[in-house]
Amino acid sequence: MSSPDPQVRAPHDAENRPEHGESAHGVRRPRNQGARGPVIAVTGAASGVGAALVARLAASDEVKQVVAIDERRGECAAAQWHVLDVRDPAIAERLRGADVVVHLALDLDLETDPAARTAYNVRGTQTVLTAAAAAGVHRVVLCTSAMVYGALPDNDIPLSEDSELRATAEATGVGDLLEIERLGRRAPRAHPGLNVTVVRPAVLVGGTDTALTRYFESPRLLVVAGSRPTWQFCHVEDLVSALEYAALEKVEGELVVGCEGWLEQEEVEELSGIRRMELPSAVALGAAARLHRIGLTPSPAGDLAYTMHPWVVSVSALHAAGWRPRWTNEEVLAELLQEVAGRHTVAGRRLGRKDATAAGAAGATVALLGAAAVVRAARRRRGL
Repeated sequence: MSSPDPQVRAPHDAENRPEHGESAHGVRRPRNQGARGPVIAVTGAASGVGAALVARLAASDEVKQVVAIDERRGECAAAQWHVLDVRDPAIAERLRGADVVVHLALDLDLETDPAARTAYNVRGTQTVLTAAAAAGVHRVVLCTSAMVYGALPDNDIPLSEDSELRATAEATGVGDLLEIERLGRRAPRAHPGLNVTVVRPAVLVGGTDTALTRYFESPRLLVVAGSRPTWQFCHVEDLVSALEYAALEKVEGELVVGCEGWLEQEEVEELSGIRRMELPSAVALGAAARLHRIGLTPSPAGDLAYTMHPWVVSVSALHAAGWRPRWTNEEVLAELLQEVAGRHTVAGRRLGRKDATAAGAAGATVALLGAAAVVRAARRRRGL
């Protein structure tokens, strides 16, 4: 669910010129006029989850046509591409003729300025929902995260999919996701006949970079004293297959995507071979907050809650519709460990090789406790 790669937009007149086989409204006429199935549009289609979904839909006999929308053209030649920003109201014409829109143009990059990230995510979702309704689309699929349930010590294990969303905006991007969910709930009331389905993946793995995947790049797994971490993963391949299910209208509503069950922290440590470093809550949260406040780490203290408290969710709606994950938690964790091998992160900040060697020797405790000295030095430089 990363943001589209920046790219200069095509000239407006060239972008609007119909290609061979394309209608004036922008949706290519199907190659097989007798083909069954919906015309599905995908935003954020050039990279990440969007690119994988476009390729899957384009290869499906159940899909008539795929319309791919992004700020740059992707690699799938079988899709009809439109190069534009999802915040552009002109997207309504590009969606005309589509039956379903899967909106994946989100920026959840840890390094993005939070205000810019929110402006892109919220405005983009507003525009896509309004444009879809105006274009006669009857279903929009939104993708958020199971993080919207919140990580809290009194959460049931597992939570049910219809549990109250108790997250706050304190973790990276979660405020945006909560607002996207609110827009999704309002849209059918504002636009009768529009169905909005929301897909919420667990900890996403497979070419992703989040505060939760960076947790496994640390020399020690930070565990806050008195907490009970639980881990439920979702491989990108399973997310893509669940999005396809939703786009083909085999399931609807608010859906969680993830592996069966969950792993306790002790199981994660045993499987990963990475030892824990336990710290008091006040020390860990205080250091994380200070490091983020002075700009040394991209992750706010709120991200730590998702490594402290349970937020695993039952995957009941998709199961009832016949969908099953292909990956287990153990398999996804093994894949994640392969992906992050050679990377070194402390308190959410990627380290160079020299810093990583020192951090590995000192351990996560020294790195976190050293935050106080870093903060004091920064304050002295600022004259505080």
